Amino acid sequence: MGSVVTHGVISPPAEGTGRVPGPRGSGRQSDGDKTGGRNRGIALTVLCFLVCAGLGLQSWTALRATGFDLGIFDQAVRAYARFELPRSPIKNVHHEFPPGFSLLGDHFTPALALLAPLYWLWDDPRTLVLAQAALFAAGVPVVRRIARHTFRGAAPDAARRAADLGGLVYALGWPLLNSSYNGFHEVAFAVPLTLLVLERGLAHRYGATALWAALLCTAKEDMGLVVGAYGLVLAVRSHRAGHRAGRATGAALALAGPLVSAVVIAWFLPAMGGPEGYYWSYGRLGADPGDALARVLTAPWVLLQVSVTPFVKVGMLAWILGTLALLPLGSPTLLLAVPLLAERVLSDNPNHWPVINHYDAFLWPILLTAALETLAGLHARRARVRRWAITALALSSAAAVVLGLGLLVRPGSWRPSPDKRPLATAAELIPDGATVEADNTVAPRLTARTDVVIVDRTPRGADWVLLRVNGRTFPFASTDEQRERLALLLAHGYTEVFQQDGTVLLHRTDPAADVPGTHRPGPGSTPVREAVPDDVGANLLLR
Repeated sequence: MGSVVTHGVISPPAEGTGRVPGPRGSGRQSDGDKTGGRNRGIALTVLCFLVCAGLGLQSWTALRATGFDLGIFDQAVRAYARFELPRSPIKNVHHEFPPGFSLLGDHFTPALALLAPLYWLWDDPRTLVLAQAALFAAGVPVVRRIARHTFRGAAPDAARRAADLGGLVYALGWPLLNSSYNGFHEVAFAVPLTLLVLERGLAHRYGATALWAALLCTAKEDMGLVVGAYGLVLAVRSHRAGHRAGRATGAALALAGPLVSAVVIAWFLPAMGGPEGYYWSYGRLGADPGDALARVLTAPWVLLQVSVTPFVKVGMLAWILGTLALLPLGSPTLLLAVPLLAERVLSDNPNHWPVINHYDAFLWPILLTAALETLAGLHARRARVRRWAITALALSSAAAVVLGLGLLVRPGSWRPSPDKRPLATAAELIPDGATVEADNTVAPRLTARTDVVIVDRTPRGADWVLLRVNGRTFPFASTDEQRERLALLLAHGYTEVFQQDGTVLLHRTDPAADVPGTHRPGPGSTPVREAVPDDVGANLLLR
């Protein structure tokens, strides 16, 4: 019996044992083909690592990698390396969390603990930049296997081309470049783990599928929703193909994934000190989840209404799907992206709408796998696959140039802007072990050797304060606020020890002087949410 097409994926009709048989008449690869494929895979893996590491290190060199969020993750992983819970003074002080608050009460990211041993070798924030690049690059061979699975019923040449094309588009994927540009985030683990779940499912290795799905749930609290969606897709596909083990695994994942997310969000995060409703960004749906559910049930059209306003949300969806020539729409695997996209289009937080943050990297494995499955289905029906593939390659490549590759070859992108250059010089003047309030831009340069938080509107009583006043810096709303902050400190016990091009370093020379408004969060502190500036979210590509 020949192979059949099931939901855009070419798969054998009989129940698999884990080893997928080769298609009839496809022949075996010669040793030369295998060697050539292996070499191309290695080359693409190295390319992905170099590009992602290059963008991350460029951001470090140009002072684009900031306290929010590279400094936060650096402090957290360093705490893991000391066998402590992940804590970040940068996060805790600015958002008024209690001093001992663990980031596990903020987001469920225990996978980050796997990076702790790297800090025993090199205690530096750039460790995370390189680790993220390596994790992204580890996805290249997995994508190539996914391509071969989806094209397993095609001729060897077609499968080889699909593997090479898929590996290239993944390696230079604009979501990975964006994430690398922005420092480090927990998406570093979500990308390869999502790919492994999808690949093992296509290989009919259902035990391994469940294992990787469980690990994916440790990357972030909402990954359980992705696992649940994949369970539904796997169960339906396996049922149609007659795979009892796949059907059972899919059903288990469909139930377990959302349950894990529910337990983590409703119980674990609060148990770790996470404030109830802190990240509720869906006020247009309701004041809380219960209120939102009641409103959606009585007026379901509100979902569409919220999803398309402001119109930048529509632009976001068009960009995400359009850069792969709409190919993901042809595969049920796109269902996995629905929870992640819904989180963003229904959100009131403008940070979720542009396509220049790290959020799209969570989607990239899903989108690319769905695109490959669609191409495989078109190929099986003898449709014009080449035109679709070339279009997807062209659009994805253009997006990669705009959002990352262009920066790598622009010499000026490797240097800090004039208003940032003195920050690195001033930071070197601060002694080890000092307490510091630092400009968000330079905070990661100090996390390894000082007790640093970011300077904000509230004085924290630090020995040293480093801030620039010629350009607006997070979280201030204007440079006037920054100047007022410096004037307040200079009038109450601080002395200027460095000043260059708008960058000022202050040292507290009169500890007895009280600075009005000084506050450091204590055990009973109530966390506060960030006020998002008006210009955020107004443009898809505005950094």
